[in-house]
Amino acid sequence: MTPSVRCERACPAAAGEDGSASPAHRRIRALDALRGLAVVSMVLFHLCYDLRYLCGVGMPWFGGFSQDLWRASISWTFLLIAGAMCPQSRNNLRRALRYLACAALVFVASLLAGVDTPISFGIIFCMGASTLAAWLVSELGLPRGRPAEALLLFLAFLLALGIPSGGVGLGDRVWIALPRALYSTPWLSWLGFPGPTFASGDYYPLLPYSLLFLSGASLGGWLVARGYPDWVYDATCPPLEFVGRHALAVYLLHQPLILIALDLWA
Repeated sequence: MTPSVRCERACPAAAGEDGSASPAHRRIRALDALRGLAVVSMVLFHLCYDLRYLCGVGMPWFGGFSQDLWRASISWTFLLIAGAMCPQSRNNLRRALRYLACAALVFVASLLAGVDTPISFGIIFCMGASTLAAWLVSELGLPRGRPAEALLLFLAFLLALGIPSGGVGLGDRVWIALPRALYSTPWLSWLGFPGPTFASGDYYPLLPYSLLFLSGASLGGWLVARGYPDWVYDATCPPLEFVGRHALAVYLLHQPLILIALDLWA
């Protein structure tokens, strides 16, 4: 039997609003707006989650496949954009350390709050560790930035989606069952092999999600070398761009504010 992981609530983090200017110091405004749209979607998702699971509001439509699809649309967008911004960042090491510090802060805050399962190895952790991996790839001078590489990484991500549940496959079809010993220790949960007692309110381990991040980084490297089209820089939606530029701050603050508002409402 594969280990059970409780990770009902998506907590997709802000996708690197720091240091993401192009070499010419031009912001990629279309990506800022897309990230801002994902942030708005995240806030609405968490509001629905809190209303249903913490406040007991009847919302039968918010569950099952529709919830999973909504969660994926948010977190996958964040990871792809965060990866694509790696070749644009002035300092990916500093960026990675900032993410990891925020991940530690979220763990402590969710543990002390006690309103839901504490967040261990959530999406901010994944972004931090994946950004660190992208920085190491750059430091080692390994080749990157090819569309074929990005596609292969994305396909590998799809095949690896079942790893936290015990196997490799596509969709509900498991082609390779992984050794149970990988899931018998508490020390590999960060990698994608949750131990028998592991639980988290938000779980994005390196396998499979770093593969999606690195796919975005590879595609971003190719686009930087080739040159983004002008419309990507010129497309504008100021409200969403503002939210996208401050995505990490919104991520850290929105859930406490929602909980305070719901407590006052109740």
